[in-house]
Amino acid sequence: MGQSLVGMDLADLREALGPSQPGYRAKQLYEAIYCERAYDLVQILTLPVRVREEIAGRHAIGLPEVAQLYQSSDGTRRYLLRLDDGRTVETVLMPEGERDTICISSQVGCPVDCKFCMTALLGLERNLTAGEIVGQVLVLARENQLRPAGGRLNIVMMGQGEPLLNLGNVVKATRILLDPGGLAFSPRRITLSTAGIVPKIEELGREPVRPKLAVSLNASTEESRQELMPITRKYHLKDLMAACKAYPLRPWEKLTFEYVLLRGVNDSDADARRVVRLLANLNAKVNLIALNPGPGIPFETPGPERVASFQQIVKRGLPCFIRKPRGLDIYAACGQLQRLAVGG
Repeated sequence: MGQSLVGMDLADLREALGPSQPGYRAKQLYEAIYCERAYDLVQILTLPVRVREEIAGRHAIGLPEVAQLYQSSDGTRRYLLRLDDGRTVETVLMPEGERDTICISSQVGCPVDCKFCMTALLGLERNLTAGEIVGQVLVLARENQLRPAGGRLNIVMMGQGEPLLNLGNVVKATRILLDPGGLAFSPRRITLSTAGIVPKIEELGREPVRPKLAVSLNASTEESRQELMPITRKYHLKDLMAACKAYPLRPWEKLTFEYVLLRGVNDSDADARRVVRLLANLNAKVNLIALNPGPGIPFETPGPERVASFQQIVKRGLPCFIRKPRGLDIYAACGQLQRLAVGG
């Protein structure tokens, strides 16, 4: 079987169909996959049977399969999705009032080795293709009857993996997600989170079509950040701040900085004041995440009063929010995606 159709853009589909088919057939196929969410070629009634059969002889739509679903008491759903090669990756749906958020993965596992993250314990297996990235959104949209229309649906690239270390596939997937003729998401509704891969931040900033940018800061000093996030030994804090300052924000956009609070490690008032000084000259906001604990993680979660004190100090300099944990009971919260089985 040839390459999966999901993940192909219009030019790819024209090439896949070949010169014997008129150009409008590729557009029909594109709209069927991304607008109409077809998951089987049989469903694409805009194409003649002969054309569908010809495509089916060389290609499959190629969506991931739902291998397991875990449901949290708070409504969060963690999906274990099986890919064509048998590997699995996780995607999370977080419903909240009138808004839904899909947290998608960009790699199978993760190479970054953050010491407070359960996904880091997996190591890296491989990059996801553009189709496997888009496919996560299509599968969860199908399973939960979701549509981006009306701005109710958000996507965060904060699942397994470091998106900027798979930038080509992430950018191609983003173009399909944002294409008005495709899935038609708004760029305001897609956010990419990075550990701070400085040259790739600069590369992302040159892309005409891109998600919003969130940077995992997690420490207020160079030494602490290198201990908690070993990959940052290659990308120093001063260089990261320079890249963030140079990043070309759109008129409606702020940079987001994520900060995982670890009891007695990076959660002091002095840390909070240093964060304010670090970010003072940036058009930014801060999201605080009290550690989501799990097996193999050698840190503890700070108490609510410590988190509140940290927030109050940071708020004196820039907007600062506390991210509410979702799906803790099914290992679906930030930093917990390790393909763990839950329940009986």
